[in-house]
Amino acid sequence: MLKALIFDFDGLILDTETPEMQVWQDIYTRHGQPFSVQTWGQIVGGAGNSDFEPTSHLENLLGHPIDRKAMNQLARQLSDEAILLQPVLSGVMNLLEAAKNKSYELAIASSSPHIWVDNHLKRLGLFDYFEAILCADDVTRTKPDPGLFLAALRALRVHAGEAVVFEDSPNGILAANAAGIFTVAVPNLLTAQLGVDKADLVLSSLDDVSLDYLKTRLQY
Repeated sequence: MLKALIFDFDGLILDTETPEMQVWQDIYTRHGQPFSVQTWGQIVGGAGNSDFEPTSHLENLLGHPIDRKAMNQLARQLSDEAILLQPVLSGVMNLLEAAKNKSYELAIASSSPHIWVDNHLKRLGLFDYFEAILCADDVTRTKPDPGLFLAALRALRVHAGEAVVFEDSPNGILAANAAGIFTVAVPNLLTAQLGVDKADLVLSSLDDVSLDYLKTRLQY
């Protein structure tokens, strides 16, 4: 029986990833270096190295030291400004309202820190929709480790078979799979190129979500 919905944040509720990638692409271009979607995938939850750091990578490509601190500060400032202009992604509000009308429990499970997720949720007027918000601060290991999703299940007091996870990235999908939770992938333009085939269901938008259909899927 479906009782709970668990959401990723970055790239699923708010597109924080595309603006940040575009900032780094601009920085790399100014230094005469390429910066591909596959490179960025190492940060946003692709199959790559979670220790990837764009300034270190650029320094290696250039073959000489750069002011990493200043570059990271500039990139953070530019991407934060761009993210503030981003709307809530299509389908989010309708799904949250529909879930609340059916008395489903809702949670966020994000590999980002609380200060990032909580502040954006409050700014967007979404914070109070969620009974639990689990972030990187709450676990020792983030996705693809299942810890965030297991913590969300405990917080909502539901079993894995009573929940659905909504994710946009490969690492998030792997984490949900490891937690034994039915997983719906809603890739954005960025993460769609990284592969989301491990999900139980792939949709192009949260507008396409049918809670009645998900309820029937969990009965099998």
